[in-house]
Amino acid sequence: MNHRLVQAQKLMRLVVDPHFRRGIRFGVGASVEHLGMMRGREIATLVDVGANVGQFSLLVTGLLPNVRVEAFEPLRGPADVFEKLFAGNSRVTLHRVAIGAQQKEASMNISRREDSSSLLGISNVQTTTFPGTEKVRVEDVRVTTLDAELDPSRIVAPALLKLDVQGYELEALKGCASMLHLFDLIYAELSFVELYEGYREDGGIRAPRRYLLVKGRRK
Repeated sequence: MNHRLVQAQKLMRLVVDPHFRRGIRFGVGASVEHLGMMRGREIATLVDVGANVGQFSLLVTGLLPNVRVEAFEPLRGPADVFEKLFAGNSRVTLHRVAIGAQQKEASMNISRREDSSSLLGISNVQTTTFPGTEKVRVEDVRVTTLDAELDPSRIVAPALLKLDVQGYELEALKGCASMLHLFDLIYAELSFVELYEGYREDGGIRAPRRYLLVKGRRK
């Protein structure tokens, strides 16, 4: 489908919903492309790893006004937008850190499109497949594990862990390992081509990116 047509259809979905329209004021489009997966789900807690400017959190809070959101975004620019978007919403908390397998300081590779930035190197395949996503600079960020940043008592069932960290999903999952049993659902982006250096998942699927929803089991 033509990219402009897709964008126009998304805009129409955003403008008809008052909650989503608020995002437009801040240049944030709710992730309505995930409506089919999220609509009708019972979620009390969303842990949004790779929150960027709040696209996914905006979608879920629009569908579930009483959901509790713990969002993680280490980049200053997107985090600033996220805070403005959810200012006054006491049910949304932003953590300005990245989630990974260990606590450390790291350099984030910033893409010209900030939502394509990654702790991994941006490959030529990424910039060829998605023009305009080339690296433009680096930004130092703090990486930590989920249990070091978030008290488990804040994860109330049913809980959803969402991961969209541009190829760093496996490391982020490792950083959530001790708390995975608290989640009923895990929703993660995965790639079947090496869009970011050091990440490869061969699945025989041509589409460069897909999202996978996994049902968890609470102890």
